[in-house]
Amino acid sequence: MIKLKRAYEKPAKDDGERILVERLWPRGVTKAQAKLDLWLKEIAPSTELRKWFGHDPDRWVEFRQRYLKELRQSADLIKLLKRKAKGGTITLVYAARDEAHNGALVLQQLLQKGR
Repeated sequence: MIKLKRAYEKPAKDDGERILVERLWPRGVTKAQAKLDLWLKEIAPSTELRKWFGHDPDRWVEFRQRYLKELRQSADLIKLLKRKAKGGTITLVYAARDEAHNGALVLQQLLQKGR
């Protein structure tokens, strides 16, 4: 199972392996509060793409296409996440306020598509 959770939400036992999928550390969250098992900065949207998107819902469709294109360059990391998900629950941790328009959601959909 592949779950999503904001970095500002309290970790839970059923989160399984918690993986931060952001380039930047979430503001105001300590390492102890985050309780992360892994931080995969490299799989997050590029700085340029993140800044261009700016969490503007009007740019969502184009953001998804551009981010999926970037993810094609991260085949090894995608395989790693798929392997971890087969072994048990993983939770992709993200910082965005918008739960319907963020990179972690795109990543989750990509990982579930090939399962």
